[in-house]
Amino acid sequence: MIQTCLFPAAGYGTRFLPATKSLPKEMLPILTKPLIHYGVDEALEAGMKHMAFVTGRGKRALEDYFDTSYELEHQILGTNKEHLLKDIRNLMNSCKFSFTRQREMKGLGDAINKGRVLTGDEAFGVVLADDLCINESGDGVMTQMLHIYEKYRSSIVAVMEVDRKDTDKYGIVEGRYIEDDLMIVSNMVEKPNPDEAKSNLAIIGRYILTPNIFTHLDNTTPGKNGEIQITDALLKQAKDGIVLAYKFKGKRFDCGSIDGFVEATKYFYEKLKDGNK
Repeated sequence: MIQTCLFPAAGYGTRFLPATKSLPKEMLPILTKPLIHYGVDEALEAGMKHMAFVTGRGKRALEDYFDTSYELEHQILGTNKEHLLKDIRNLMNSCKFSFTRQREMKGLGDAINKGRVLTGDEAFGVVLADDLCINESGDGVMTQMLHIYEKYRSSIVAVMEVDRKDTDKYGIVEGRYIEDDLMIVSNMVEKPNPDEAKSNLAIIGRYILTPNIFTHLDNTTPGKNGEIQITDALLKQAKDGIVLAYKFKGKRFDCGSIDGFVEATKYFYEKLKDGNK
C-alpha cells in the first residue's frame, strides 16, 4: 500500500566527531552492517521498495553503499568472503534507491519537505536511521504502523515513554487513547522543559505521513533552534484532521548518542554469540 520510505540523512552527526567529519553517521556500523542498512531492512519488511534519501554534502558514501563496487566484487569473487555481501546484494536487487539533497541544515521538517520530489503525492514512511528499532517477538515497527495506517489512513508517529527529565530531548505528544497503545494526538511540543511537559510520550524516528503534510510544512515557520520542526507541521495536521500516536512494540536504541550506540553494539554482539553457540 505504501511504496516509499524516506530517509532524512543530511545531518552532521556532531556527537560522533571526528569520525563523522568524513563518514555519514548513518554509515556507522553496528557490528558488520551500517545503521542505514538496518533501517532499509525494516522498511523493506513493511513492503516499501522505494528507498528515498535526503542527503547533504559529504554523504556520497550512502549512495555508494547501495551501488555495486566492481573492484571489491572482483577481488572477493570465488573466495570465502563473497558470502559477506549477500545481504546488501539482496537489498540492491529488491529495492529502488533515489536521492536528493538538503543544501542547508534547516531541521527535520525541512528535510522531509525536500523529499517531496521523491515521494510524490502519496503517503510514505519515514525512518531516522540513528533510531535503531527491533522487535524480536513479531513485526518490525514500520510494519506495525502500516497495519494501523491501513485502518485509519492518517499520519502516524511512533512514541515511547521516556523519563520525565529527558523530555527536552524529544517531541512530546498528548492525546486520548482510542485503542490499546494508540491515541489521537491533541497536542505536540518540541523538546519541552521537563517542568513544562504535559506528558512523557516521546516521538521517535518512525513516521507514516500523508501527503498533505507538505502543505503544512510549506506554511511552517522556523521554531526551536531556528529549524522547521516536523512536530509543528504535524500539530497543524492534527488540528485540521487526525494524527495518531502509536506506542510501538519492541526496543529502540538511540544510536545518535554514544551510550545508545554502544548499547546497540553490545546487544547485537550478544545475539551473534548466542547464534554461534
